[in-house]
Amino acid sequence: TRMSLTSPPNCPKRRDHLILPISKKAGESGDAIFVTHSRGLETNRDPWCYNSSKAELERNIRSTISFFNDAVEQEGSAKGPVEGRIPIDTSKISWTRGLKKDFERGVTKKFEVHGLVRSEYRPFSPQWCYFSRDLNEYVNDMPRMFPSEEVENIAISVIGVPERKGFSVIAVKRLPNLHLQDTGQCFSLRLHEGQRGKLDGGFFDASNPPVADYAITDEALRHFENAYPNEEISKIDLFNYVYGLLHSDDYREQFADNLSKQLPRIPIVKTAEDFWGFATAGSALIDLHVNYEEAEPYPVTLTGGSLLMDSYTDADFRVEKMRFGGKGKVKDKSTVIYNGKFTMTDIPLEAYDYVVNGKPALEWVMERQVIKTDKDSGIVNDANRYAIETVGDAAYPLKLFQRIITVSLETMKIVRSLPELDI
Repeated sequence: TRMSLTSPPNCPKRRDHLILPISKKAGESGDAIFVTHSRGLETNRDPWCYNSSKAELERNIRSTISFFNDAVEQEGSAKGPVEGRIPIDTSKISWTRGLKKDFERGVTKKFEVHGLVRSEYRPFSPQWCYFSRDLNEYVNDMPRMFPSEEVENIAISVIGVPERKGFSVIAVKRLPNLHLQDTGQCFSLRLHEGQRGKLDGGFFDASNPPVADYAITDEALRHFENAYPNEEISKIDLFNYVYGLLHSDDYREQFADNLSKQLPRIPIVKTAEDFWGFATAGSALIDLHVNYEEAEPYPVTLTGGSLLMDSYTDADFRVEKMRFGGKGKVKDKSTVIYNGKFTMTDIPLEAYDYVVNGKPALEWVMERQVIKTDKDSGIVNDANRYAIETVGDAAYPLKLFQRIITVSLETMKIVRSLPELDI
């Protein structure tokens, strides 16, 4: 589903200086932009709970559930410390505190088909995920933000350790992993509650459909309405404004000390004209970043083939690991060797200027569109299976790289056109 947030700008109006926290911790007083914030999903067993193949993910989950249930039935009633009773087999299970507690209590697991959802594992790196309290160590507030595969939402994720990687922000329309941004914090457009009140033991299902409300506070909206009394501002406009502002180089420079220590603080800019400038840019950036799989592929030069797909078989587009051109330690980033058949050349170097979570977006694609075998479990995560089974296009990894070139170039064009920060 294509998702975009737009609202028409009006006329400028001056206002007084004001800065709001983006969100508050429990028990804190004062107004803030968002009702709440949350870390992304923490499974503590990613090789089992994430995979490019939905079918492989289900097989892995069913296998580890079966192993756990067998252990409970065979050893759960025995005496002695849990560490001496649990069967250790890293190819079958990853024991964490939560699973050990369930083992001690004799709680068995069952597979839930609605737990299979698409997610954003790393920037521009979709994966299938098993989203379940049974096998995720910490779901945090993700059930309220992304309760099911069918429920639409958008969240802004900001990096949790900027001192290591620099400040970074990205919007997603799918369930985010904790390290989508390094220990990132998420702020969603909407929050979902059950029809009978807040979520308690499980996730939403057909018998208890979620009810959504905006996660932007009424108080925050009033601050902006008071600042620009001649404007009609919605909570979507404010969401867009925050996203545009967080991309501003001026903002990141002026608020560098704040961003290195705590959650962002959001200033109200001096004029309505600048507010709409940031909001309009934010809407365009959200559209680029959440709908990246629909971006127009950048026309790189392909050697060893062409994108006339009718001429090739699925096997021709199989990717194992992309690598840069050049020799030895000297990398030529204008060239990427896709596989033994295709090499991309004439990649614009300025595309690497768009950095998210510590590295260029293009390099996240190169890192994640691979075939990877987990050392402990032996589980294989093959990006080609997402391409063929989910997307229905074996050339997906190649096209994804080209699409993220477009996304990167367009992102930097928008960022460089943002208004100067005047608060």
